[in-house]
Amino acid sequence: MAATKKRVKRPHGQLRRSQLVGGTGPGALLDLPRHAVIIGGLEFWGNPILSGEFDSVDDERTRARLARDLEVKGLRLFSPPVEGDTFRDKLAPGVIAWRFPGWFVVQREIQPGVRPLVSHRQLDGNKWLDDERKKHSVVPVRFVRACKHGHIDDIDWKDFVHRGDDSCSRQLLWQERGSSFDFVDIFVACQCGKSRSIIEATMRTEGRPNVGWCNGRRPWLDDWAQGCRTDDDKPIEFKMLVRNASNAYFALTDHSISIPEPNQALRTAVGKVIDDVSAADDIGELKTFRKKASVAAALGTFTNEEVWAELERRKDPKSVDERAPKVAELQTFLAVKGQEGVDSPESVFFAREASLPSPLPTVLKPISKVLLVERLREVAVQVGFTRFEAPSTDVDGELDLEVKSGALAKELSWLPAIENRGEGIFIAFNTETIKEWAKQPKVLARKKQLDAGYRAWAATHKVKKVAPTVEYVMLHSLSHLLVTALALECGYSASSIRERVYAHEEGYGILLHTGTPDAEGTLGGLVNAAKDIERLLTAALELGAICSSDPVCAHHRPDDANEERFLHGAACHGCLLLSETSCELRNDHLDRALVVETIDGAGCHFFEAP
Repeated sequence: MAATKKRVKRPHGQLRRSQLVGGTGPGALLDLPRHAVIIGGLEFWGNPILSGEFDSVDDERTRARLARDLEVKGLRLFSPPVEGDTFRDKLAPGVIAWRFPGWFVVQREIQPGVRPLVSHRQLDGNKWLDDERKKHSVVPVRFVRACKHGHIDDIDWKDFVHRGDDSCSRQLLWQERGSSFDFVDIFVACQCGKSRSIIEATMRTEGRPNVGWCNGRRPWLDDWAQGCRTDDDKPIEFKMLVRNASNAYFALTDHSISIPEPNQALRTAVGKVIDDVSAADDIGELKTFRKKASVAAALGTFTNEEVWAELERRKDPKSVDERAPKVAELQTFLAVKGQEGVDSPESVFFAREASLPSPLPTVLKPISKVLLVERLREVAVQVGFTRFEAPSTDVDGELDLEVKSGALAKELSWLPAIENRGEGIFIAFNTETIKEWAKQPKVLARKKQLDAGYRAWAATHKVKKVAPTVEYVMLHSLSHLLVTALALECGYSASSIRERVYAHEEGYGILLHTGTPDAEGTLGGLVNAAKDIERLLTAALELGAICSSDPVCAHHRPDDANEERFLHGAACHGCLLLSETSCELRNDHLDRALVVETIDGAGCHFFEAP
């Protein structure tokens, strides 16, 4: 629609990062007190380098990996300014938001339950003028159309009502014929007498979607994409989308734990002022740049030679650690002897081994090490978004970049990122014990059921990934039980505790951690709870043995086509499912029967009941 394209050329206003919560980023739909808007792309967030108002997030491994995967040379990570965070707030560029959608329902009944439906071109500012020149308030229509690749547009209500006939120019009407506000009770009508229920916008007629084919519109970028078709060059359907529904926006986010590197203190110091010193051509110029007060304060007592060597190292792509995120993290955790890292507010990592009871009680025999991670840093980077269906990582923590997500910018040069600093617990498991368990006949029989369920799900969603191993599913399920037990023990809510599950040839482990963007550590609740690991693990196993939904939960089979819960074994909201902010796989691939004996008696459990 050309009119709608013209409409979004005027930005509504600016938003601070403090208003963008819950993973809301470019392309997200947001209701403000007076307007409905769509958050602008990164081009409309200001220039993070020139403005000086964005904080650089210095995580070399994450930046280099995303630059390689996204094929963006010189990719940078920045954290946008927070409103009221510093004295610079008055100069902060903010975030541009575009008014969307372009259709409105007038807040005046011309008949009981009937209101005019008007486009932006019929408005005088933010009001609609009736025939008597009286002004009436309007509210944005709740329904738009979108595709799974993130494109979004207004529904052409005139075309929808008249079924493609554009000869009528009479006023459109919004009718609510019932009190339930269900789709079947809402109609779009025309003064010519034609009308159509909103429920029909979710259907197809004569082989075409009633809201049309995707036109590739990207209003958050003030742009139209170059086509929107499937891999086999077929047009993609638009689907009706409720603007404020939970499936309107899913952020595609990369998470990684910062691990200590050689000369970590020097790397951290240089990272803070990299924009100031990276232009130095030699040590002489570096000395000049160090005269700036902020640079001198950040570099402290490091010599010019040390700083110059670090700048030279950063220019060498071979110096970057190219291990997969989880592999690097797991190897770091397993290598800790005694303690590792520095216990200081600026430290990205400090962990020490917890003392285990001797002799080991039965419940702890599969565990080889427990680390009290008193300081850690998690870096979260948004790389895209989807609509209707949430993207997910694989079990190695790698993003599925084959998913066609919505673009954050026309030409990507930087990505929004945040740092979470907090604490955690790492539990390492005996590799041989887990491998021997996985070979047991009853475990193999359960694995066969899980794999069958996964294949059924993959066929429905047209996914070609390999199913997670039974070792991963067991550790993932145990992780959820531990989160619940920790929430009852340490004072944190379960939704504030995140998991990372490691199941690799290098070893097996679980990291449970928490953190906030503005904290120099946390209150120590997780670390203190881990000091009595026997009691914590026993409590978790007791939670897994009985579910309030048993026997229905315990008897569920993942390959049961009648229930269509293909990615769950014995798992439900009564036992394993957590807030999706806690789970790395959005509550999929869970089965407590692999962890502890349930009333089903499958006999595939790893731990004996306490």
